[in-house]
Amino acid sequence: MAKRKLMFLLGSILILSIVAAYIYSNWSTDVTSTTPEESTTEGPTTEEPTTEEPTTREPTTEEPTTEEPTTEEPTTEEPTTEEPTTEEPTTEEPTTEEPTTEMPTTEEPTTGEPTTEEPPSEEPTTSDPLDIMIAEAVGNNEDDHEDEEDYIWDSSDVITITLNIDSITVDEENGTIIDETTVTITSAGTYNISGTLVDGQIIVDTNDEETVRLVLNGVNISSTASAPIYVEDAAITVIVLAENTENYLTDNVNNAEYGTLASRDDLTIYGNGTLTVSGNANDAIRSNDGLVIKSGNIKVTSVDDGIRGKNYLVIKGGNITVNSVGDGLKSDNAEEENRGYISIEDGMINITSTKGDAVTAQTDLLVTGGTFALTSGGGSAVTPNDLSTKGLKAGICIVIDDGDFTINSSDDAIHSDHMILINNGTYHIATGDDGIHADTSLEINDGTFVISQSYEGLESNMKITINNGHFQINAIDDGINVAAGNGGDFVPGGGWGGGGGGGFGPPGEFYIYINGGFIYIESDCDGLDSDGYIEMSGGVLIIDGPVPGSFPNAAIDYGMGSLNVTGGILVGVGSSDMTQGPSTMSTQYSLIVNFGSPQSANTLVNIQTALGETVLTFSPAKAYQSIVFSSPELTTVSYDLYLGGSSTGTLSYGIYEDGTYSPGTKYTSFTISEVVTTIGSSAFSW
Repeated sequence: MAKRKLMFLLGSILILSIVAAYIYSNWSTDVTSTTPEESTTEGPTTEEPTTEEPTTREPTTEEPTTEEPTTEEPTTEEPTTEEPTTEEPTTEEPTTEEPTTEMPTTEEPTTGEPTTEEPPSEEPTTSDPLDIMIAEAVGNNEDDHEDEEDYIWDSSDVITITLNIDSITVDEENGTIIDETTVTITSAGTYNISGTLVDGQIIVDTNDEETVRLVLNGVNISSTASAPIYVEDAAITVIVLAENTENYLTDNVNNAEYGTLASRDDLTIYGNGTLTVSGNANDAIRSNDGLVIKSGNIKVTSVDDGIRGKNYLVIKGGNITVNSVGDGLKSDNAEEENRGYISIEDGMINITSTKGDAVTAQTDLLVTGGTFALTSGGGSAVTPNDLSTKGLKAGICIVIDDGDFTINSSDDAIHSDHMILINNGTYHIATGDDGIHADTSLEINDGTFVISQSYEGLESNMKITINNGHFQINAIDDGINVAAGNGGDFVPGGGWGGGGGGGFGPPGEFYIYINGGFIYIESDCDGLDSDGYIEMSGGVLIIDGPVPGSFPNAAIDYGMGSLNVTGGILVGVGSSDMTQGPSTMSTQYSLIVNFGSPQSANTLVNIQTALGETVLTFSPAKAYQSIVFSSPELTTVSYDLYLGGSSTGTLSYGIYEDGTYSPGTKYTSFTISEVVTTIGSSAFSW
């Protein structure tokens, strides 16, 4: 990435030199009679890849009218499996108090800084709520088929089917057809099934409008040529897992039904027993219509996808374990815009997918709760390849209201082809690619995020908004990145984009908004990187950025855009090769210091007033040669800057809180008299 940036930078300088020479040689001294000719040289016109989206549903302006499924429990006594009470980690946030110093009203100074282009007047604002746009989009989703009446039946009407290894008996022949080791259910009703079939099948094929219930009461069914349980035709089929029972379904490579438990129509799984499904030919559990998992202890292994509902997959609870070669949980209807979604309300979900995504939805992925342990593509130690091996993936949008997530993925941990909205939850992420990636907009309103390994921590191709939350991000490239384009392609209006962002062309409609929360970034390249604009109005942002000599990277990079700071605390250290700090349009005072020589890791930086009142004591985690600091505590007084020394305070993410600072070496004294005060010079000046 650094080489790509350097190449574009050198190319830009060369082009500017040629243009300047041309103008100098052709410009007339009589400006009233001669005007410089317009350059006919066009910028690169490389088009972005036009990957065709399977579905192109756009959010509508109408509020969704879909009724939520009722959550009232059925009157029939259900098994009382106790849900786990997993405690969320209580990561302690730094207790840095927000100062109450009144914001400065000093006029913008003329510091010799380049005249930063003002953001377009029609810029997105935080009053443009992403959650409303997503609600409009997901409101179009088809209702699931769950009906509480499906879980209620009269025990006196139950038909008993007994499996006898190589034969089948039924206590009432009405509604069933037996052919050696195959029983076909032709009428709606409730069927209690127990026993073993070495090579047989249960088929549901009925035109009745009522529900078919298959109560698995300790079954072990294998089939050599087809699915052990196959629903050819039914309004709704409910698989009931009888309490305290173990049930097994196994096929082999000759299964032509594309699933071990396979249904052509709506399918529901419910109960407090255990179901173990071995898919040796294709998917393990598959519905070509909708699939609802209400409860149960479900264990799946598959040579392809683990659990698949074509129109939708809805999980309301249960303990689900999937080991698959393909995708773990999947919904993939690409023909109908209101289908192909996944909704997860609760449950314990453990998925390992070796060559696919852990959870993937063609349209929307909606999560309101649950505990997740997801591993995909061999985990973060495996370099991503042409396969999609993401943790959570959606084609249109992802909405997460809550949940406890542990994700170890080769590809992006959380990925949407369009929008992501996260309202809360706990996230422990290790990935070989991006931690959280949205192709258009990413908004985070709260939550705890520990991204221990990533290529880029948070990334969007257009906009990132952080309103609250606690973030600890480690990235080998950029920590937070809004980048136009991919792979260094030129994007009109956005400059040269790519994995690193921070394009050299004029800024376009690309924004990072930081309105609150606590964010710590440790990055090998840019810590905070936008191809356009950055707006910070609150919160705490700490960046341990690239080490000296990491040209052309810096703690903060916005190219020819701007960083407007109106509130919050910003501390960023890194290389001085291309130092960028807050722009002069900011209303909060800022300090940029480029040191004459690199400083060793853990060499304290202390800033205190001439009267000895400390406003910052910071211990960088890596070697550094620049620091950017903005705080409401900075005022128009004189300060001393010290390097080294020690502090008796409590160290939290590099900042010493409270305690007493014992001075090291005074580096310089300065007075804040302008919105941005700069000491020393960067190797490259914008």
